Order: sequence, then C-alpha cells, then structure tokens
Amino acid sequence: MAAKSKNTTEELTELISSARVVLWDFDGPICRLFAGHSAEVVADDLVEWLMSRGLHGLVTDTERNTLDPHLVLRAVDRRHPGSDLVAELEERLTKEELRATSTAMPTAYADILIQTWRARGVRMAVTTNNSPRVVRAYLDDRDLTPCFAPHIYGRTQDLRHLKPDPHCLNRALRAMGAAPDAALMIGDSPTDLQAARTAGVPFLGYARNERKAKLLTEAGADCVVLSLRPLLEILRH
Repeated sequence: MAAKSKNTTEELTELISSARVVLWDFDGPICRLFAGHSAEVVADDLVEWLMSRGLHGLVTDTERNTLDPHLVLRAVDRRHPGSDLVAELEERLTKEELRATSTAMPTAYADILIQTWRARGVRMAVTTNNSPRVVRAYLDDRDLTPCFAPHIYGRTQDLRHLKPDPHCLNRALRAMGAAPDAALMIGDSPTDLQAARTAGVPFLGYARNERKAKLLTEAGADCVVLSLRPLLEILRH
C-alpha cells in the first residue's frame, strides 16, 4: 500500500468512517475492463473506422497514436460536438466495451468490499466515463447490481460531461441526497481526482501498480492504495 502520508491507516480509517455514500469509478477500482480486450486495439479500431470514411483529419497524429479510446472520442467531439458522427462513434465504443465485459478481470477484493460496505448501510453509486450499459452488464454478471441500482452514472452523448468534469458525481450526489463531504470517491486516474475535487468530494486513489500510484500522487492525491484489502480490513474491525 502506498500513500503520501505516514499515517496511512489513520487516513484510511477516517475516510471510510466518514463516508455515508461511496462513488466508485468503474474501470480500475471495480474491474479491469480491458484485461482481455485491449483498449489500445479499440482506440486503433476507432481511428481506422474514421480513416475508412475519409475522416482521418479529425484526429491529430498524437490522438491517432493514443492508447485511450476515450481520447479519440473526445477529439472528434471537440471538432464536431453533438453530431451524428460522434453519436455513431460513441455507439461503436459502447459495443466494444460491452464485448470487453466478458473478459473483464474483477479487481481483487472489490466484490466483497462492495458487498460488505453495502451491508453496513453505506449507499453506493458508480460514476464513470464508461457507458452505463456496460457497467450494468458487468454488475449483473457479478450479482452486484443490487448494491448500486439505480445509481449508475456513466457516459452520456454530451461528451463535455466526461470526467474530469464532475457531472456524473454531481448527478449521483443529487439523486442520493448526499452532501459532498459525506461522500467518498474511489478512482484510479488524475481525472477522477480532479472531478472529485471540483465536486468537493473526498478522494481515495486506487492504483494497480506503482506507475499508476505515482501518477495519482503527482496529481496531488493524499491517499493512494495499491490494494483494496486494507479497506476491507478496516470495515471488518
């Protein structure tokens, strides 16, 4: 487990005990969506689809070589916001995400942590840049939907609202009648951290390796864990 503070256990205990609502990012803290269905291949496929339609000029060389399909989607939306082209590209990405759910790898301790937290009366929501259809498909398969439903807030056709915009967090807080300081967001990227800060929600970083932990701490995350196990141990005491 890694964190900036030397008092990691105390920090974690305070974050967990203060949370009445937990807002989970999906891809990372709950599962590795593209564990068996490469996100890089998906990004390449989106770019190839654009090029096949003679639209290669919509993405720069940097965007064309990205490993993140969301960056490709955002790039096109910046140039043609709200267009049919963007809607079609978003639907193609959703289909790829849905295909990825069959090989997604559950994050260690995520399922039991979610169930334990819920059993203790804490309400939970998913706040993600992935399609809500994808989240529901994965949660249904893991029998986790009752822990979250109906509070699943994902990508809409208005791509301006993707994180780091706090739109999905604010939707969750409003729907659940929760004050930001009574919530906790668990995320694995600097954009999650930025969204949580803007929404006024305390943040706990989850990183599956040291490289991702470094990105979070350099972005200013005060508490970052490399495993969800310590959270489960705190809840069980």
